[in-house]
Amino acid sequence: MFNAPRPAQRYASAPVNGLGGSFVDENPLAASIYDDPWSAAPSPSPQPIPSVTSSLSSVLAEATVPDSYYRAFAVVDTTNSGETSVNALSRVLSTSGLPATTVEKIVNLVSSRSRVSKLEFFVALALLALAQSGKDTSVEQVAARAAENSLPEPFLHLDTLQPSTSALSSPYPTYRQATLDPWSISRFGSNGGGSDFAAPRSATTINGGAASSLAGSGLPREWWKTQETVDVTIQGQQGFILNRYTVYEINTEHGAPVHRRYSEFAFLWDCLVRRYPFRLLPALPPKRVQPDAAFIEQRRKGLARFLNAVINHPVIKEDGLLATFLSEPSFENWRKHTAVSLEEESVSKHVDRIEEITVPSDLEDKLAFVRGKVGPLIEQWQRICVLAERIIKRRESAAVRILPSLRRTYLPAHFTFPFLSPHHPSLDDHNHDHIPGPASSTTSLAASLSMLSSRTAPSDDLDSDDQADLARLTNALRAVVEVNERCWRGDECELCDGVRQGIAHVASHTQRQSDLLEQRTNALLYSTLEALKSQRDLYIAMRDLFIRRDRLSVDNVDRLKKRVDSNSMKLEGIKAALKDGWQDDADRIIGLIEKDQATIATLLNRRVFIRASMWHELRVVLHNKENALLSQLVQHLAHDEQAFVSSVLADWVSLGNAVEEMPYE
Repeated sequence: MFNAPRPAQRYASAPVNGLGGSFVDENPLAASIYDDPWSAAPSPSPQPIPSVTSSLSSVLAEATVPDSYYRAFAVVDTTNSGETSVNALSRVLSTSGLPATTVEKIVNLVSSRSRVSKLEFFVALALLALAQSGKDTSVEQVAARAAENSLPEPFLHLDTLQPSTSALSSPYPTYRQATLDPWSISRFGSNGGGSDFAAPRSATTINGGAASSLAGSGLPREWWKTQETVDVTIQGQQGFILNRYTVYEINTEHGAPVHRRYSEFAFLWDCLVRRYPFRLLPALPPKRVQPDAAFIEQRRKGLARFLNAVINHPVIKEDGLLATFLSEPSFENWRKHTAVSLEEESVSKHVDRIEEITVPSDLEDKLAFVRGKVGPLIEQWQRICVLAERIIKRRESAAVRILPSLRRTYLPAHFTFPFLSPHHPSLDDHNHDHIPGPASSTTSLAASLSMLSSRTAPSDDLDSDDQADLARLTNALRAVVEVNERCWRGDECELCDGVRQGIAHVASHTQRQSDLLEQRTNALLYSTLEALKSQRDLYIAMRDLFIRRDRLSVDNVDRLKKRVDSNSMKLEGIKAALKDGWQDDADRIIGLIEKDQATIATLLNRRVFIRASMWHELRVVLHNKENALLSQLVQHLAHDEQAFVSSVLADWVSLGNAVEEMPYE
């Protein structure tokens, strides 16, 4: 029961891949080897690299390809390699003026790899032409047109196609121009409308942007600067073997840390959703029997996003149960001695006349408009989160990690020197494995290289104590320095000493590079990626709010009105007949009428409250958060990436100056 998929999947109606009917029905996101943090299903194993002969090979068959197809392909295939990148294909398709969703759909239909062949490129152009003519964009339609030898020609504006950034010369100066301060960001300032990065971050957030056209946000001025932060950390496992559970420590900006388990989070969420059914309330991450460490870590991040969302909600943050959850040392004991009210918010809160007037008359149209966008937005933000996580982890794994298959074959061969033997004191705690002989090393290395050629993505289940490639390079360079400490010519060899000092500089700078990469990757994983997932969670919460509204806003006012009318007619008949005991019957019916009228008044007030709540969540919560927090995220990302690049540039400039005097003879 706990291994069920996340609740979001209960409402999905689109196909799993979202790509429509096609010969190529593979979702490129399904090949990810990384866990979806909101899914209880295990990640699929990496798929092999697809062969060059794609399933699209029979689509065009012997059809005559228009000359415009070849001209478009020649623009992006300047090296005549017969293939181009997905990025180049996307740029060509974008010149058609079609929406980005159509371009994305076409790209996903023709290829799930990072490169596209000429055939796939031609199929994409045919799909583009079909989309421009308003026809169904499917590979089947292209195959039918190819069978008739009448491939459609797209309308492209190739003259507006900008050159790829990879074709541009490097904007950075050579290391001999290091008189410029490499740590200064004024060199990358505004240039013809670019952003002014010289200003401090606190002054470059949303203050400098264009003012919103919506009069009044409903939140304090610059509210995004005063958002409270809740940190959730894992404290380990507690309980007996059959009743083990994970304990989380919650740290707030006010008060001492408290410890909670997942079931207590679930209790809090259940109470809040009953009290505030018409508020934006994010869902909890799922639960799983016998979870692994990666799942627990993803759940910790989900719990942190949940708490940060509710603690910054303008209404829910004032809830007493939430305050108790964040401050009570023993929440379990508190629950045993305290009765928790599950009364709906509309019972105790009433909307005054002014608030009721401010609700627009076309609220239902506005809600319907937003509801129509929520589904596609969830799908796209889910895709953004998955792709961003894959990019970040590949940046970490492919750039600085090594495959486990090479861990005990190739690498230990570098530690066979006497001073770096497995029995050296400095390595006794890290290398207890037997160093293979030449024959076994050769065999294992060949197998490892074969495995390397068949991998589509770096492994994500690497040991936590694996050193980064740059760190290994640093160690190897330092080993070279130690081996060459003495020259065969004697102790006074200026050539050897100069080169050895240069290699030592390289080792220190590669260590710096490794540190910078690790710091930046961690910042992306724990800050940028979580902000992206918070944006996705916001739209999921809005979708769930619409679902709760459909289910819980239904009332029986019409039936009660009919019953009041019926009882009123009975009362008039009793008064007209004046039979014995008619007064008792009249009093009884009057009591029923008054009770029904009171219920009707309560339900009508609840209707008004629901409308006011939905308007508040739309105008104040959703509209502000989906825009302001996204602007903040993008600005922070741009500044952090620029600072990282500046640090990398400064490191290489420093290395260039340090090794400038390395001798040649």
